[in-house]
Amino acid sequence: MTSIQLPLNEIQLSLLKLTENLKEEELQELKKLIIAYKANRLAMLADQVWDEKGWTEATMQAFLNEHMRTPYKIAPTKLDQ
Repeated sequence: MTSIQLPLNEIQLSLLKLTENLKEEELQELKKLIIAYKANRLAMLADQVWDEKGWTEATMQAFLNEHMRTPYKIAPTKLDQ
């Protein structure tokens, strides 16, 4: 679990006040709503970057096919010398 940093900000205090009497089932529903909100927000930001950069489906295919791994240097062994 995440540690709590004090003092709490206004948003944290507001959420605490809103959720102080929630049942477990209601808390789970609220978590799903917050996760859905954050996922939607992330999708909107990704769409914004996509539009700003002028990317197309061809750009996405190029990203998928691009090799971006870091080459590893293997130290020589006694057998290699």
